[in-house]
Amino acid sequence: MRTDQNKILCSYYNDPNPLVLESGQKINEHQIAYETYGKLDKNKSNTILICHALSGDQFVASKHPITGKGGWWNRMVGPEKPINTDRYFVVCANVLGGCMGSTGPSSINPENGKTFSLDFPVITIADIVNAQLRLIEHLGIDRILAVIGGSMGGMQVLEWAASYPKKLVSAIPVATSSRHTAQNIAFHELGRQAIMADPDWKGGNYSETGVSPTKGLSIARMTAHVTYLSEASLTKKFGRKLQDKKDLGFGFDADFQIESYLRHQGLTFVDRFDANSYLYITRAMDYFDLEITHKKNLTEIFKGTRNRFLVVSFTGDWLYPTSENLMIVRALSAAGADVSFVDIDSDKGHDAFLLEEPQFDKTLDGFLSSVYSSLG
Repeated sequence: MRTDQNKILCSYYNDPNPLVLESGQKINEHQIAYETYGKLDKNKSNTILICHALSGDQFVASKHPITGKGGWWNRMVGPEKPINTDRYFVVCANVLGGCMGSTGPSSINPENGKTFSLDFPVITIADIVNAQLRLIEHLGIDRILAVIGGSMGGMQVLEWAASYPKKLVSAIPVATSSRHTAQNIAFHELGRQAIMADPDWKGGNYSETGVSPTKGLSIARMTAHVTYLSEASLTKKFGRKLQDKKDLGFGFDADFQIESYLRHQGLTFVDRFDANSYLYITRAMDYFDLEITHKKNLTEIFKGTRNRFLVVSFTGDWLYPTSENLMIVRALSAAGADVSFVDIDSDKGHDAFLLEEPQFDKTLDGFLSSVYSSLG
């Protein structure tokens, strides 16, 4: 996918100052695309920052300019919804390295007028958060009521709480981990290798040739999507049902509904996502390890924090299981933090936080209302 970033209708923050990355490299200037919902109150105390996951973007509760579909968290963000835009000022930014308007490998390098491609420096979750901090300061916000995110978004939440606790009142990491496991890295590597094995990847320089590694990116998406589901949800929705036929085809077309579903997920993904961005963002997730970044154990990282925490996991999530979230909770408790934990019974897999889960909605609504009320 090659998106004309100047035609994406949203807000932009152009930062002319160098951003020094965790690797030691720097980006001389960068752009962050973002969306806002609701109004900032007179005390500038009602901001909620939503951090998106790997395949998400800034269009959390508004129509997507490419797919035409509603926002990825429409059911959660809006008037009278758990993240109530009649009460809160909501900010959601496309991550650094993304492909929906923020500076990334598909952006033009101002130094030579060509697409960055693999000349774009490798980034980390900490780098993504540092770019978000600049945006928040640009908006004139000194302190955020809550930072919320699921999956990779939850990693950003933890990084915010670890690096900038005085900038937050509360943090809500959902279905996430304090570091990527070997299994997580393995699945990402499968996806990256699928992209790089596509002849149209062209060593990362496909944008200069007018082609795109859509087959590789599609396979990467299909592989990842399986990890977002659960065996129970797959069985309930698809089982061994055949796709528009009564008998096996004895070939390699999509005989089963699950095959057709995964192919559809792969094909639609390539219309809105850049292959190189997929490489960079999955790498950022794989490098994520709070203890390594901060050179302290988890308890030491959060010792003395005054932030309130709500950690949420789902019983059917095998990608970021309850045990990974409990590790965060135990560290926060040992650090003396004010932490609440909810493990929601769900058979929907990792994607449960994006789907209809009434208990999650009530939990989030109640926690945010409590934090907001505590400000007086």
